[in-house]
Amino acid sequence: MHEKYLFEYAVIRMVPKVEREEFCNVGIILYCKELKFLQTLYTINENRVRALDEKADIPEIQSYLQAFDRICKGDKNGGPIALLDMPSRFRWLTAQRSTILQTSRVHPGFCSDPLTALTRLHEQLVL
Repeated sequence: MHEKYLFEYAVIRMVPKVEREEFCNVGIILYCKELKFLQTLYTINENRVRALDEKADIPEIQSYLQAFDRICKGDKNGGPIALLDMPSRFRWLTAQRSTILQTSRVHPGFCSDPLTALTRLHEQLVL
C-alpha cells in the first residue's frame, strides 16, 4: 500500500477588477513538506477572463503566473522571495493580498504522489 503524505494547496485566482471581487480560477499551488514538493500548475482560459474584463492584459497575467512558478522552483530569477526556504515561499505566495492574482485560503489533503494530486486539482478546479 502506498504511503499517504499531507499536502496543502490553494487555488490561484485572477481578479481583474479587485474592487468588484469577481474572479476566475487560473491555477493551483501545492506544497508537500515531507516530499519537499512545491509546484504550481496554471491555465488561463481567455474566454473566462474576458467575460470578467474585456480589456484584461493576458500577457501581463501570464507573466505574473510565471513569477509564481519561478518562486515555487526557487529560481534565482524569481527575486528575493524565491531564495527563501520552501515553506516560506509557499506561505508568501498564499498570503492574502489585494492584487490581480490572489489565492484561496489554504486547504489540506493527503496523497501518495503530489504531482498527481496537483494535476487532479487543476483539472477539477481550473479547467
